[in-house]
Amino acid sequence: MKAVSSNNVTRILVVGGGYVGMYTALRLQRKLKQELRQGTVEVMVVDPDPYMTYQPFLPEAAAGSISPRHVVVPLRRVLPQCRVVIGEVTAIDHSERRATLTTLAAEETGGDAVEVPYDELVLAPGSVSRTLPVPGLAEVGIGFKTVEEAIGLRNHVLGQLDIASSTRDPAVRDAALTFVFVGGGYAGVEALAELEDMARYAARYYHNIKPEDMKWILVEATDRILPEVGPEMGRYAVRELRARNIDVRMETRLESCEKRVAVLSDGSRFPTRTLVWTAGVKPHPVLAATKLPLAANGRLQCTPALRVDGVEHAWSAGDAAAVPDLTAEPAAPGGPRPVCAPNAQHALRQAKVLAENIASAVRGGPVADYRHKYVGSVASLGLHKGVAHLYGRKVKGYPAWFMHRAYHLSRVPTFNRKARVLAEWTLAGLFKREIVSLGSLENPRAEFELAAGTGRHNEAS
Repeated sequence: MKAVSSNNVTRILVVGGGYVGMYTALRLQRKLKQELRQGTVEVMVVDPDPYMTYQPFLPEAAAGSISPRHVVVPLRRVLPQCRVVIGEVTAIDHSERRATLTTLAAEETGGDAVEVPYDELVLAPGSVSRTLPVPGLAEVGIGFKTVEEAIGLRNHVLGQLDIASSTRDPAVRDAALTFVFVGGGYAGVEALAELEDMARYAARYYHNIKPEDMKWILVEATDRILPEVGPEMGRYAVRELRARNIDVRMETRLESCEKRVAVLSDGSRFPTRTLVWTAGVKPHPVLAATKLPLAANGRLQCTPALRVDGVEHAWSAGDAAAVPDLTAEPAAPGGPRPVCAPNAQHALRQAKVLAENIASAVRGGPVADYRHKYVGSVASLGLHKGVAHLYGRKVKGYPAWFMHRAYHLSRVPTFNRKARVLAEWTLAGLFKREIVSLGSLENPRAEFELAAGTGRHNEAS
């Protein structure tokens, strides 16, 4: 099936509904309001999920501080003037300005892929987890990039406490109470810190589990964690985690995790039922299928105006784009400037400039360069604990944790989400944590299959 657009309609195809994709489309709604109303412009957003995930809140969702439905933003609700298509772009022929995508309906019916013509292309598919050929990783590893993974991990950790509480086998108990996290960046450190906080609180409700019975291990291949907050705050974070009996192992790699045994490069072996992989990300594979110019890191080579370098009508930003940082000096005189870091701070601001440049280009106007000086970073180390390095100032403890929450509350999209998240934080301060594991949600038909098959609920004839 081929989709044919009218010659008098300018179609802007946005590939990806994450930070850049959603915020770009949201701003295009405002900048091109008149054209959208008249039908001379169409904005199409294609993403495999019908929502945008605000990833900085995933650790708090895993810990139960925020409801998972408040971590996501429904695309159709915030983009009423755009056409939202739930599907995945598999190929792009920019010389013909056509994208090939598969939709949910095509998967169900076995139909052909859809070809979508476009006039302006925005590539914002984000990134995917970067895995390594570690034996056993694909079988036992748990990622931490989606809300489904965050909630699944929460249920899994609480389930391990149930297993440890109900067995007398010391080997099974020890493996259930050992939690290994690989990767010392934001995702790994914040996820570990929040879940350790939650598990320590939950232990009070188990008669035979104490917080000191649990082993929490952070494995980092480099010589420091949280590099974004600077060396001093990184060292403070290590001291804070170790004070909570968390085993932080730097300059150490995961060699194998076969048969539920984590083997580290320093020779340590940890039988474990929980291995969380947060060791970096890589550009989305669709970028390699576009035949557009790529930088050495696999991201699209872009100009400061967020155009794909040397290509008309193609734009990108965020994790998918290598955008020169105009506020940073070249490493060597006359050499290329460093590129903007692939983080939320740049992505949100790039989306604003990107939308304004596209709107201006559609109207035949000039475009502007993206320029933003990195202001610093904040990271949570669990409830009431954090580190921050903002505007050259170093903050730690409760003030840093408060700044972390305040910053991300200001950045989460829509007033509706801000109000709901704030309400949940307020209620969490007044009432006790919820420590219920709902692991059965991941396989909701299991009970019915038992009843309908040869399971434990068979009735006598």
